[in-house]
Amino acid sequence: MKNNDRFPAAPIAALAFGLALALPAGAADMSFFISSTGGGKGADLGGLAGADRHCQALARAAGAGAHTWHAYLSTSAAPGQPAINARDRIGAGPWQNVKGVVVAKNLAELHGDNNINKETALTEKGDIVNASGDTPNKHDILTGSQADGTAYPPGDDKTCHNWTSSSEGAVQVGHHNRNGTGPPPATYSWNSAHATPGCSDEALRKTGGAGLVYCFAVK
Repeated sequence: MKNNDRFPAAPIAALAFGLALALPAGAADMSFFISSTGGGKGADLGGLAGADRHCQALARAAGAGAHTWHAYLSTSAAPGQPAINARDRIGAGPWQNVKGVVVAKNLAELHGDNNINKETALTEKGDIVNASGDTPNKHDILTGSQADGTAYPPGDDKTCHNWTSSSEGAVQVGHHNRNGTGPPPATYSWNSAHATPGCSDEALRKTGGAGLVYCFAVK
């Protein structure tokens, strides 16, 4: 028997077709999602590199691994290290979710009148992320950023020590559903609604978070 006769073409084709059906229709073209899971250690994501790996791994599992993925996170300035702005890490756009809905055409629109809301800010699997009124609430998305996508000034760390702490510190979060219990207009912000009371999973849960991040395809 020839080697290529050991694996009949029909079953292989059926398997490939089944795998294709298991992936969201727009996975390959997806360029924006909210991570379906956190890193498991609160706001300690293993630094920017660890957060980017998390986004890349989730995208790869969803069928969008051909893109280069970065987490939308800023870092604070440290000795010998300048601050990094989230907006400078994610490419130029446009960005669309797994269903093909464009959330922003470019950086200006992303940080202005964008299309990010509970119905469009989906996970890499195409799922809606719990928000206010859901149990548990997960609408606090980690960013460490100001509303314009830039880092906070020196001495005002809101990144849980540049994404390496799961205890002391605080982190700035956004509301993907554009709503919350705080004062407007901040509570409507997708990327800079409020700071958390700490960096642990428990602290993040207190204000409605699960350590999730926004992931953007750089290219």
